[in-house]
Amino acid sequence: MNVKTKTVYVCANCGDTSPKWSGKCNNCGEWNTLSEEVFSRSKKGSRMRSSADTRPVLLTEFDSETTQKISTNIGELDRVLGGGVVPGSVVLVAGDPGIGKSTLMLQMAAKVSNGIQGEIIYSAGEESGQQIKMRADRIGLNSSDILLLPENNIDIVLQYLYTKTNGLLIVDSIQTAYTDNLESFAGSVSQVRETAGMLLKMAKTTGNSVFIVGHITKEGSIAGPKMLEHTVDTVLYMEGEKLNSYRILRCIKNRYGATNEIGVFEMRDKGLVEVKNPSVFFLTGREEMVPGSVVVASMEGTRPILIEIQALVSRSSYGTPQRNTTGVDNRRLSMMIAVLEKRAGLMLGMSDVFVNLTGGLKISETSIDLGIVMAMASSFKDKPIDDGIVIIGEVGLGGEVRPVSFLSRRLKESYDLGFKHAVIPKTKKDAFKPPKGMRLTEVASVSEALTKVL
Repeated sequence: MNVKTKTVYVCANCGDTSPKWSGKCNNCGEWNTLSEEVFSRSKKGSRMRSSADTRPVLLTEFDSETTQKISTNIGELDRVLGGGVVPGSVVLVAGDPGIGKSTLMLQMAAKVSNGIQGEIIYSAGEESGQQIKMRADRIGLNSSDILLLPENNIDIVLQYLYTKTNGLLIVDSIQTAYTDNLESFAGSVSQVRETAGMLLKMAKTTGNSVFIVGHITKEGSIAGPKMLEHTVDTVLYMEGEKLNSYRILRCIKNRYGATNEIGVFEMRDKGLVEVKNPSVFFLTGREEMVPGSVVVASMEGTRPILIEIQALVSRSSYGTPQRNTTGVDNRRLSMMIAVLEKRAGLMLGMSDVFVNLTGGLKISETSIDLGIVMAMASSFKDKPIDDGIVIIGEVGLGGEVRPVSFLSRRLKESYDLGFKHAVIPKTKKDAFKPPKGMRLTEVASVSEALTKVL
């Protein structure tokens, strides 16, 4: 067969190609991201072609109600996916090595079998069949419905999948998969991009759902071109510390549901176990009446979550005061310190400030601003805030406390967990409905909040 080869340079950041090397990518502007890739392709073409009719069809001819989501029978995973698996969808699951991605995929494959009409295929490129069987036995899974396909060549995997419909394919992992269409090594930018595109085409053609396991880089981003995240329908990140038994599955992209939704799991001897009420977990072990400790109500997707914010403000022993955070954006903390100094008169310039979100959760939502401010003020003044208070509100640069969304949900979750007093922004009475018996303290500014609470 007559084979043509072509050498191009591919950007590891955006996936853009160039016929010659340069120090800077012309598309995204990143430096030193271009690497050489050799493409080989026969004259006839080696890509699989589907027999689907490609003529345009009116959008009104499609019936969205006939496509029902398939439950994975794992409640936290269903929540993150937006209710279940959409037939023909492609889901990317990424996380640190050893965080539990393969374990979650194996548990899902064992539990989803009742809802899948076709075959459940586990394409393993990193582990042997014996190793996967040992893991399934260790966590007590019924693996009788799982078909194992220990193959890295995506061409062979798709050759089998194109003969099946309405099934489920798990590719573990995309960094070990390759296609004969390219001469580059598995895990390269071009291989990841090409194999992902082939999997997407197969899923849309046959109705088989695909879960792709992906590695992440030391910077925390998914290894491979950014286009990989654009290609798939859903992107899930598994977060957590290896020395901590809890894992957080976060959705950062979802074409079929809410983004920023999270699911909480605990890693045990029998695999990943769902944490039904994350708020209880995040508040477990909280000390009573400690200066610098407050509880805030945050929204993760559609779920209200209560979490403790801890702040420690102490006189600096060094020339430059420290500003360290865990789970909170450091730039946001600097803004809150500036607001406290300028609008409330608390001079923190010569103090070390440490802020921590318990449980390992990372929150970027601005509704916890007032909680951060109150925790720092409480520690600075060495005055504890009452344990039964939950604090909600966004803080502006003028020191004003701004309203937040989903206030009714936050208050209900707080009341259900025993918090009878809430500090909230001044809000129109018809904009929210507080639980009966809950005391509300409305504040318009940071200084007013400090006066009423501390």
